[in-house]
Amino acid sequence: MHRPQVYMSDLTELLSWTCPRCDGKTKGFEVIELIVDVQHCLQAYVGVAKDLNAMVIAFRGTQEHSIQNWVEDLYWKQLDINYPGMPGAMVHHGFYFAYHNTTIRPGILDAVIRAKDLYGDINVMVTGHSMGGAMASFCGLDLVVNHEARNVQVLTFGQPRIGNAVFASYYSDRVPNTIRITNGHDIVPHLPPYYSRFPQKTYHHFPREVWLYNIGFGSLVYQVEKVCDSSGEDPSCSRSVTGNSIADHLVYYGVGLMAETWGSCKIVMDAQLKEYGSEDVKGNLLLSRNPSASTLRLPSDSNAKSNFS
Repeated sequence: MHRPQVYMSDLTELLSWTCPRCDGKTKGFEVIELIVDVQHCLQAYVGVAKDLNAMVIAFRGTQEHSIQNWVEDLYWKQLDINYPGMPGAMVHHGFYFAYHNTTIRPGILDAVIRAKDLYGDINVMVTGHSMGGAMASFCGLDLVVNHEARNVQVLTFGQPRIGNAVFASYYSDRVPNTIRITNGHDIVPHLPPYYSRFPQKTYHHFPREVWLYNIGFGSLVYQVEKVCDSSGEDPSCSRSVTGNSIADHLVYYGVGLMAETWGSCKIVMDAQLKEYGSEDVKGNLLLSRNPSASTLRLPSDSNAKSNFS
């Protein structure tokens, strides 16, 4: 499980995989690249999971505003740019730019090259929650279309719609090993809105959705998974209920997927951590480490840590 860890603000603990959320979650996992776009309040990491024989790319969800404000903004996002090289495929520029036009993409591509040099042509697993799920989708497509990556798997949680039906068709053809997990009445997968009367001019999810929902009565309630059809907009899955819950968006499989506080891009890291990477003039950070290194030898004194906002 790599979704909650990417919400960590302590970069020292995240890069060394010693954060409380990291402990015991994935045996033998090592972070090899951590990218923090402070300017746009974005964060992602790339690591290698030896037990999965896979490279894992994880994206953090939205952080810069309250979740309520971000959700309200989703109602009004327009299909306003064409996806390059895919005639008729349209997406929203904000989703597209968050991955393609920030420091996130070059940092990830650098890490992918390093990991493949070290481990060969291992599987690539791309994941993210919420806005991070939208970025993960663009990343998976980018790796396949522009970098000839093979064995790419995308697994997202509570992601919004990001493009129209033409884009969804292109996407599912090129990244067929994709699963979108949706949960109960989570509001975000219902946004931006889908209008069934105008299927070619509205946002459209790509497949395959797996919907989590509760059945039972009283104390005998348990969660089940429903594998949805290949349309991306199965009316018997999450679309069969009203998307009105922010609480369902913030907890998947019993795991809280949120930062400790909203409305802050503040990060914390040991001052010596800068030796593992670089910082550009805008304060964006790219931290790299050799996956063969056993541990990061950093002082335990919390006073040695620096705060960045």
